[in-house]
Parts: sequence; structure tokens; C-alpha cells
Amino acid sequence: MYGMVSHEIEVNVAASEAWKLYGTLQLAKIVGEGGLPDLITKVDVVQGDGGVGTILHLFFTSGMMISSYKEKYTVVDDEKRVKEAEVVEGGYLDLGFTLYRVRFEIIEKEDEENKCITKSTIEYEVKEEAAAAANASSLVSIQPMVAIMNLAAHYLIQNHNNNNNNRGF
Repeated sequence: MYGMVSHEIEVNVAASEAWKLYGTLQLAKIVGEGGLPDLITKVDVVQGDGGVGTILHLFFTSGMMISSYKEKYTVVDDEKRVKEAEVVEGGYLDLGFTLYRVRFEIIEKEDEENKCITKSTIEYEVKEEAAAAANASSLVSIQPMVAIMNLAAHYLIQNHNNNNNNRGF
């Protein structure tokens, strides 16, 4: 069984500014340092510098269906402003999923240079027997990605305003 869910948020910063956060390990650092204490307790960089092949180990709060998993960046495209990561160990794979991929895209808004759209998409594939047993589609929620995008938007706007204030604007 294959499925996909996505969500978009408009952010009042240029796409290039948003990509500086999404296209690096900075977003993982913000999330891992307590940015989402009700969702994620820690994010460790297992290997890599934020490029393709980087592996992160995410730890979730108790009470979540999944306690942790490792994900690997499979796409980091600075030109298209797209980053994809796939779960490579634990988490959804332990529940019978054969694919769990998260994609972040930063989309430039036409005619509005200081606005962009952040889009998150989750693609998943689960074995039929696991899907029936666990009601797999109910395990996949875009809400954690929405929480990360909201955290990122808040960070971007706050830093954008601070940078402007520091320039005397």
C-alpha cells in the first residue's frame, strides 16, 4: 500500500533565506535542542555534514508510537531547494513500512521576493499484511512536519526581523 500526505505554509522571508535553514543541519539543530519538546527530545548527527548521505538519529517523546529512528538524506538540491530523507533504521520500518520518506521544499513566490512557501510531503509504502494489521495509514501524520515547519517559520521570521533591526531599519 502506497500513500502520500503533504502540507504547505507561507512564510514572510525570501526562499533563499528559508533554504539556508532547511538546506543545512541548522533545522535539525533547532529541533534537537528542544524546539519541539512535546514531539522530539533529541536529534543526533550520526554521520555527515548535512549533504546527501547524512544520517540523523531522532528520538521522540515517551507516549509516541515510535521511540526513535535513523534517517538518511537522499536528496539535497540547492538549486531546486529540495531535501529528502528516508528512514533507514527503526521507527516505521519496525512497523512494517518498506518506505518512509520526508521531503521539504522551499518554493519561491512569484512577484513577492520576501515570501516563500515551505512544503512538506511524506511518502510511504507499507506491506499489505502490516497495513491491515496496524491500520498503517492512521500511523502516518503530517502534523509533526507541520510543527517543524511552524517552528522553522517562527525562527526565520524572528531572525529576519533581528537582522533587519541590527542594520538600523
